[in-house]
Amino acid sequence: MTLPKGFRWGGAIAANQVEGAWREGGRGPAVSDVATYKPNADPREYALHHAVTVAGITAALEDDDVEYYPKRRGIDFYHRYPGDLALFAEMGFTTLRVSIAWTRLYPTGEELEPLEEGIAYYEALFTEMRRLNIEPLVTLSHYDPPVALALKHNGWVERRTIELFERYAKTCFERFGHLVKMWLTFNEIDGIIRHPFTSGAIIEELVDGDIEQACYTALHHQFVASASVTKILREISPDAQMGCMLTMLTTYPNTCHPDDVAATQAKERLLYLCTDVQADGAYPRLALRALEQRGVKIPFEEGDVELLREHPVDFISFSYYMSITESVRPDAERTPGNTVLGVKNPFLPSSEWGWQIDPIGLRISLIDLYDRYGKPLFIVENGLGMRDELTADRRIHDPYRIDYFRAHFEQMIQAVDEGVDLMGYVSWAPIDLISASSSQISKRYGFIYVDQDDLGNGSQERLRKDSFYWYQKVIASNGADLA
Repeated sequence: MTLPKGFRWGGAIAANQVEGAWREGGRGPAVSDVATYKPNADPREYALHHAVTVAGITAALEDDDVEYYPKRRGIDFYHRYPGDLALFAEMGFTTLRVSIAWTRLYPTGEELEPLEEGIAYYEALFTEMRRLNIEPLVTLSHYDPPVALALKHNGWVERRTIELFERYAKTCFERFGHLVKMWLTFNEIDGIIRHPFTSGAIIEELVDGDIEQACYTALHHQFVASASVTKILREISPDAQMGCMLTMLTTYPNTCHPDDVAATQAKERLLYLCTDVQADGAYPRLALRALEQRGVKIPFEEGDVELLREHPVDFISFSYYMSITESVRPDAERTPGNTVLGVKNPFLPSSEWGWQIDPIGLRISLIDLYDRYGKPLFIVENGLGMRDELTADRRIHDPYRIDYFRAHFEQMIQAVDEGVDLMGYVSWAPIDLISASSSQISKRYGFIYVDQDDLGNGSQERLRKDSFYWYQKVIASNGADLA
C-alpha cells in the first residue's frame, strides 16, 4: 500500500496560538485574547475554561497581561517564523496550514481599509514559505473573530457580519492570491454550537432568546459567508481551491441496543449538517426537521438557497483526534474530547486529557466522508497532546508520539488503498503551541519543543524531538517507511 505521488505532507498551526505580538502593527483584540489560563482548573473541564461574560471581557481588554492570557504571547512565531519555517522545511514539509488573524488586517472588523503592516507580514510569511517550497494552506477564520464584533453585534448572530467577512476575505484573495492557492473558510465550523464565543463571537448573556437558536442563526450566517467568499475567490483567483473544515467526531453506538444506534444516527445527522450544506450546497431535509422539532428555525433570506447551491466548496478538510460513543443511559460514563463530552469507549486508551485514542476511527472517518460526498479530502489536524520531559542533555524522547502517528498513518494509507481520494495530511501541531482548549503549552503536540512553560517563562529555544527525525523519514519515503 502506497500513497500517490504528490501527496502533501506537513503541519498545521493557528495565528491565535502561535503568533503573539498581539498589539503590534495596530492589530486589534480577538476573542482569543481574552481567553485565560486557569492553573487551578481541571484541564478536562472545557466549559469552565471557555466561560465568558461581558464583565470578564471588559476587564481583560483593560489588562495588558500576557502571563495569564497566553494566546497574546503565543510562541512568538510573529518574529521567529523564518527559523520555524526552516525547521519545517528540514522535516520535508510540502504544505503548512496557517491562519490569518482577521484583527491584524481589520482591528475591529468594521474598518473600510486593511492595515498595511498586517498585509506586509502575511505577504512576507507566504513568500518565505514559497521560497522553501512549502505550499500555504490558509484558514480565513480560526477561533479568533474580532472581540469588537462580539461586544457590538454579538458576532455571527448579526447578519451584517457576513458583509464584514466578505470584505476581509476579498482583501486576502486580492493581496495574497498570487501566493496562496488553497484556502479554508472556518476552522471546525460545527464548533460554534459547542463553543459559541470562541468560534462565533457570541456572548450568551447578550443573546435575546434561546442560545441554541442564536448558535444556529450564526452557523447559517457562516454557511452563507462560506458560499459567498467561495464565489469571490473563483472570480479573483480561478485557479485556487476552497475547502470547508469539520471537527470529525466519529461516533459509535455504545452498545448494539437499537436505542443507542438510533441516538448515534441522530447525533451524526447534525454533525454532517455542516459538510452537507458546504459540500452539497443544501440543508438536508431530515436535519432541518430535527432542528425544527427542537424549536430552531433557520433564518433563510432571499438568495440564500441559490447561493449555497451554486457555490459549494472544492474539497473537504477535517480534524481528527479521537472517536466517541453514544448511549441513551443517563448514568453512562463520559469522557472529554476535542471540545465535546462523549460516552467513554471501554476498548480504547485515553490521554491525560481524557481524549480516547482510536487510529482505526481515522480510516472509518475517511471512508464515511468520501463515500458520502465523493469529494477530495484533506486531513488538516491530527495529533497527540502530551507532557514532554526535557532531559539533562536537552533532548526530548517521545516514543508515545511516534507510536500514535504510526498507527494513524497505517490506517490513513489503508483508506487510500481502499479508494479514498486524499489530498494530504498535516499534523496538529508540528511545533508546541498554546492549547486551544486549556490555554496551556504543557499539553505539547509538536515535533519541535518550545522552551516555554505555562506562564511564559523560558528561553523560547526550539529543540528537535525524536519524533522530528521520525516524521522527516516518513515524509521522505512518502509514508512507505513507518519503522
